[in-house]
Amino acid sequence: MRLLAPLALSLAMAGCASTPATPRPGRAPFVPIPTGTAGLQGVMGRNSGQLTALLGQPVADVREGAARKLQFRSGTCVLDTYLYPRNGGEPVVTYLDARQPDGSPIDRASCVAAFSIRRGG
Repeated sequence: MRLLAPLALSLAMAGCASTPATPRPGRAPFVPIPTGTAGLQGVMGRNSGQLTALLGQPVADVREGAARKLQFRSGTCVLDTYLYPRNGGEPVVTYLDARQPDGSPIDRASCVAAFSIRRGG
């Protein structure tokens, strides 16, 4: 019995021992995604007539309530423009999204520039 008490105590103490902490891999640095409108000034704030004159005929024209989406395609990218009325006026582009024809991401300003190059501007 005398041997069991120290053995039980040492086993109990061993259970309390801490294991060395394994270092966690470092987190990748935060890289902000540009959300501004740099390079998009030629499209932002334009109405549907101005967009058509600038980008050509849209391949899709979707209306939902007061909102409107015009989609334009080139060999380089697909450009979705979202038009909403401002202060009760005519709907104008307030947001746009771009992607490559296969769905891969592309910079929005690069896509707008591709349309400009295509049309000779």
